[in-house]
Amino acid sequence: MLNALDRGYGSSGAGRVATAVAFGTHGQTLDVWRPVGNATTPRPVVIFWYGGGWVNGTRQDYGFAARAYASQGFVVIVPDYRKVPQIHFPAMLQDGAEAVKWTRDNVARFGGDPDRIAFSGHSAGAYTVAMLALDTQWLKAVGVDPHIVKAAVGLCGPYDFYPYTGRAIEAMSLWPRPMETQPINFVRPDAPPMLLVTATNDTQVRPRNAINLTAALKKVGAPVVFRNYDGLTHENVVMALSRPFRGKAPVLDDSVAFIEGALARHARRQPRGE
Repeated sequence: MLNALDRGYGSSGAGRVATAVAFGTHGQTLDVWRPVGNATTPRPVVIFWYGGGWVNGTRQDYGFAARAYASQGFVVIVPDYRKVPQIHFPAMLQDGAEAVKWTRDNVARFGGDPDRIAFSGHSAGAYTVAMLALDTQWLKAVGVDPHIVKAAVGLCGPYDFYPYTGRAIEAMSLWPRPMETQPINFVRPDAPPMLLVTATNDTQVRPRNAINLTAALKKVGAPVVFRNYDGLTHENVVMALSRPFRGKAPVLDDSVAFIEGALARHARRQPRGE
């Protein structure tokens, strides 16, 4: 419904240019979105992972999020991933890593710059964002340099949620070493810049997740920015990416400004000629 409402607002200046593209080794598919028109230089890239408690959600439902980022000048990849109960941790991360590999190898065909890749995601998708950004083993396992991630935006994600409750019990509890499922245990000084977003009325993924991960990253000297939107719920935060509800909070503006700032700082650090 939200996706349909967003479409009803007319042209966003962005469109889907590839649908149900196969990637990975388990039948996963993804969509590619980009701004309308041809750019003279490659565009920065956002990979967006949706939420749903590792149980629900499809890439088709999140066209509004893809349009939002693509309207701001990004090539956007929205990958599907396998769900519980067919899979459990760490399959969702393996699927996420394979989406990153596909993006690195193919996004240039759609006008994207594989050297300027950022992550964004909501809820369970923000979990994937954090784990792929912090725990380097998942990208390394598919032959991707973890430093490919130039910025990461987590919207209302679970990062410090052991002992498990709710849907996390089924998704995570089969793994014999529970601390390995927690993003907070993989903070490192050379982590990519992270924007961690929460909301005061989020009763599904409590604000303490973003608060605790922010504190842990700051403790090791990693770059992190924290945003807490007053009065919003868990769902409100991702809804605010859509045009009908963008007035709820500056989620899109804050995300885009953060990513663009991180990409600009990275570019300034590169030696001339690279």
